[in-house]
Amino acid sequence: MEALFEVVVFLAIATFGAALARKLGLLAPILLVVLGLGLSFLPGFPHVRLDPDLVLVGILPPLLYVAALETSVPAFRLNLRPILLLAVGLVIFTAFVVGTVVHLFLPGLPYAICVALGAVVAPPDAIAATAVARRVGLPRRVVTILEGESLVNDATALVLLRVAIVAATASAGSVSFGYVAQEVVVATGGGVLVGLLGVVVFGYLHKRTTDPLLDNALSLIVPFAVVFAAEEIHASGVVAVVVTGLGIGHKMPLLLSAASRLQTGAFWRLVRFLLEGLVFLLVGLQLPEVLQDLDEPTGRLVGITAAVLAAVFLARFVWVFPATYLARLVPRVRQRDPGPPVQFPIVIGWAGMRGVVTLAAALGLPLTLSGEQPYQRALFIWLAFAVIVATLVGQGATLPWLARRLKLPPDDPVADALSAATVQQQAGRAAREKLDELAEGAPPAVVERLRGLVQSRTNLAWERLGGSDRETPSQAYGRLRQEMIDAEREVFRAARDEGRIPEEVLVRAYRDLDLEESLLRRESD
Repeated sequence: MEALFEVVVFLAIATFGAALARKLGLLAPILLVVLGLGLSFLPGFPHVRLDPDLVLVGILPPLLYVAALETSVPAFRLNLRPILLLAVGLVIFTAFVVGTVVHLFLPGLPYAICVALGAVVAPPDAIAATAVARRVGLPRRVVTILEGESLVNDATALVLLRVAIVAATASAGSVSFGYVAQEVVVATGGGVLVGLLGVVVFGYLHKRTTDPLLDNALSLIVPFAVVFAAEEIHASGVVAVVVTGLGIGHKMPLLLSAASRLQTGAFWRLVRFLLEGLVFLLVGLQLPEVLQDLDEPTGRLVGITAAVLAAVFLARFVWVFPATYLARLVPRVRQRDPGPPVQFPIVIGWAGMRGVVTLAAALGLPLTLSGEQPYQRALFIWLAFAVIVATLVGQGATLPWLARRLKLPPDDPVADALSAATVQQQAGRAAREKLDELAEGAPPAVVERLRGLVQSRTNLAWERLGGSDRETPSQAYGRLRQEMIDAEREVFRAARDEGRIPEEVLVRAYRDLDLEESLLRRESD
């Protein structure tokens, strides 16, 4: 009962923090981490120690899954080269840079365990990247690259971490190149195969399910089922979830009914809101646990912390610029994908926020090394925590300012509106052709009403190109229809209160009016 009470308290605080962040115009992840840090000092406030398995198997899969569902597969494929350069190349590069720096400060430790710490702090967090990048309003391609990186880099880091831990805890010479290659093949290849199998199996089940509630329940089961299946064969659950999410998301228009898509979308927005808020709050609350066993001298602690932070910051910039421009020295690559403005790699370099995966991986570090040799595990956990706070609060808080100062070329809203209007006109033409094909025998008034609906949708798409401050016909329609809906609701509510209609009639009427109002709001955006 006490544990349940604490969960409710944490969710309430996370919700309050998110609401306060919106009111103050701040980024919710940053405010929640700071709020957690402050609450951790309150005497008597519950202290929670994050279980690494709970994070990696219980919290991360659904968040990765919903992020993958919303990722455009064509955009992901188009940006595959920069995504893999960041998600694989940069993670490995950062791990060895940080490992080398730590080994210079702690030469008595095996190099492998230092690289393990590097793997812990190397991957930017999927939750942080998605939460911050979209809120900042970065150009679409930058967001795609950052989100694509964060979807894949956890797998790279966790595989590297596994190999480094085995090298640090096993007997000398037991980790060969063959072992490393086998780990990589099993983790990534097995993850891809399990993910593809998940697309086939759960795609079939979604296709056969017509009840929106069952579709919702099935959607919640998918990420956990895929992760458990991948872990059973020692493959990467992260890769499996991402592959399944990308596949299901790409095929979703063919797999789910309209009602299921609407309900599933609302359901996952709520899940993501609650889990993200809870995760960032819990990260801040870990401070007492992190400091509990830390006994390093202050001067030494400050020095190694500053060195690791510098290594994490600089490694990303040292990698991002060559990765962006060196490949374009090849004429074929340059012709297909010209070099972006310099503002793009600067923002991508600065958007390296770490999060809960880094903390969970740090808490999963071994207690001892080979031969039961102890090491400064508490220091390693502190360094991981410092990287999280410094990158999330420091970089995350300044990213909006940096984006404004750099004046990144924004996505062209006119081009977006023009393409949408063009496709809407084609869709309208197809709808009218289908109506003409089926109109025989239908009441003329119904046919004309449907023709008017198609025409109004086409007009709305073209009106968005106007850019005028004057109220468009569609805006006037929305404003007037909203007032009419409010009046209708009041009549139904009064009739229910007076006992003239049962509650069920009110619920059905409100549902129809709510759907229409949601459509009006969507069209006015």
